[in-house]
Amino acid sequence: MSSRNGDTRTRLLEAAGEVFAEKGYRAATIREICRRAGANVAAVNYYFGDKKALYVAVVGYAHGSQTGLPLPHWPEDAPAEQRLRLFIEQTLAAHFEEKGPPWKAQLMLRELTEPTEACVALVDAFVRPRAMLLQRILNDLLPPETSQTDRFLIAFSIVGQCLFHRAKNPVAELLTNGLYRQFDVRRLADHITRFTLAALGWAEPLGRRGQPGGTAPIATPTLAESRRE
Repeated sequence: MSSRNGDTRTRLLEAAGEVFAEKGYRAATIREICRRAGANVAAVNYYFGDKKALYVAVVGYAHGSQTGLPLPHWPEDAPAEQRLRLFIEQTLAAHFEEKGPPWKAQLMLRELTEPTEACVALVDAFVRPRAMLLQRILNDLLPPETSQTDRFLIAFSIVGQCLFHRAKNPVAELLTNGLYRQFDVRRLADHITRFTLAALGWAEPLGRRGQPGGTAPIATPTLAESRRE
């Protein structure tokens, strides 16, 4: 693909992101997207196939790449606690390091509140692989008799804690009078990991009567350290 072709594809992704975020999937038109991108209306079919495929590609692009976020990497013999910590850190880092135009966050919020017919493809391409990875981690932490319902609920609780901190939650900054700004990815990953492991019986309970309720760091490598191994 030439640089010219690459530029056209990127312009389509950027323009489509703006239009999808402003108008929603159903109201957005290929004609409007191509007009903003300065491209021929046939370009969408050439690069993406159809509107649905374009939408899924735009969501992936909004996450920082055209194939979605890379899955965490760790040594094959890494214990489940370490894998959980690395999974949580990467999930947090992806949101803390989000940069770019406002339409990216707007598009994701719209998809969460107004799911489209493209949602199935979106889940299969970007969400399901990470969900399956988290389930494999939980399989090593939970008793075999744990129901599938409970496994899903536990996974949702972990991801929900991470999503709360999306883009350094401005509401949390207001509630803590600015204290929240001191919490970096590593500190938050330590807390969520310890909180989760305590709930699952793999760590001392937090805030037990007569004991401090602090957030002592988890003795596991960070995401960056694991990549160097």
